[in-house]
Amino acid sequence: MTTLKQILSVLTLFVFVTSCIQVDINDSASSGSGGTNPDDPNTTKILVGSYERNITLAPGTYTLKGYVYFTAGTTLKIPAGTIIKSDVSQKGALIIERGAKIEAEGTASSPIVFTSGKPAGTRSRGDWGGVILLGNAPTNRPASPAPLIEGGVDRRYGGSVVNDNSGIMRYCRIEWAGIAAEPGSEINGLTLGGVGVGTTLEFIQISYANDDAFELFGGNVNMKNLVCYATSDDDLDFDFGYTGRIQYAVVQRRPEIADTDAGNGVEADNDGSGTAALPYTRPVLSNITWIGPNGDAATQANLNFANRWRRAVRFEVRNSIMMGFPRGGLSLESASTASAFRTDTSVFRNNLVHSLVDPYRVDASAGAVITASEIRAKVEAAGTTTYANAAEIQLEAPFNWDAPNFMPRAGSPALTGANFAGMDAFFTQVAFRGAFGPTNWTTGWVSYTPQSNPY
Repeated sequence: MTTLKQILSVLTLFVFVTSCIQVDINDSASSGSGGTNPDDPNTTKILVGSYERNITLAPGTYTLKGYVYFTAGTTLKIPAGTIIKSDVSQKGALIIERGAKIEAEGTASSPIVFTSGKPAGTRSRGDWGGVILLGNAPTNRPASPAPLIEGGVDRRYGGSVVNDNSGIMRYCRIEWAGIAAEPGSEINGLTLGGVGVGTTLEFIQISYANDDAFELFGGNVNMKNLVCYATSDDDLDFDFGYTGRIQYAVVQRRPEIADTDAGNGVEADNDGSGTAALPYTRPVLSNITWIGPNGDAATQANLNFANRWRRAVRFEVRNSIMMGFPRGGLSLESASTASAFRTDTSVFRNNLVHSLVDPYRVDASAGAVITASEIRAKVEAAGTTTYANAAEIQLEAPFNWDAPNFMPRAGSPALTGANFAGMDAFFTQVAFRGAFGPTNWTTGWVSYTPQSNPY
């Protein structure tokens, strides 16, 4: 027969074991499995969990473990030359939440690098998540509750603060990032949700992204001096009312890399259903160079268009170059997209265009509004030149996949012909078209060899 004393002993043991388990759970939470982390990453050399205080890293190398959050009111400061490597088994991601800031200021001689934790020679696309900045700037999504960012992050973005400031990233490289929480919900190289115009994003390279290089969900942040190299999906992806401006960006597609979702230099939608939600997605782009594989034998079937504007989107593209894409240059999709272009709500002027087929194209819905031949006539009347051969644009070595040179040669049509009439003061007025004129702004900080770099 079980005595009362025996029962009490069993209950006491149960309470003790339960309390030990709870302590272990709490300790795990505090060390980064979702709870606040009290540890000093300058001591541990690890970023993990959630930070509810400012963190200033010392120069050095750090490991990113799992999803790492900086909450509203905090700032993460990263000095020049710092390397942040993700723990590959936990697929890390750095998330700067609404109201938080990142201050990552590298230099041309000492960039900040976010990369895979694998050794040189073994790194792969999708080794880790990527960097996510979330802000309070407007989107065209419902405001209450604000939308959740993609990628299984479970954090919201967007608001009504036009000048919202998520901090600064300058002279930074993001390599081998991009994971999917589920189909259609991915973390990209740099994901920007509702990021405001008070934020500074300049001199950023995304290489070997397993999804998009830059994806912008609403917001109005401006960017300059961007490099997209060897992306799997889209290089510049605009959604949900993004209205910012970009100047000086270069895209180079490696021919052997494309995911199943059809990679494009630009993919843009007003929203997933092509509604008239306001504000319309309408990026303003100038001095961009998009380089496709130009018929390389290794070209993947899913490599697509230089510019794919679809689902009721608006746009402005000026003083830019597109060349070597296998399925088309400028592609308009949906009647609403085509109507905005016909009425000059969307603008395509003073560009240099080459494509292996269909430099200008429409889908069935857009074709009911404007034909491809009408698009060509319209853009050429507005200062654009269409080329049958990519070599006529005269860039130095745009199709060298391992050591590209995007600079224009002497006599290149890219050296002249830019026109900034009607554009605002964000854009530096230059004579050249495309991302480069007399100066190569990638020198010193950009790397096309992230597989072999000894981090």
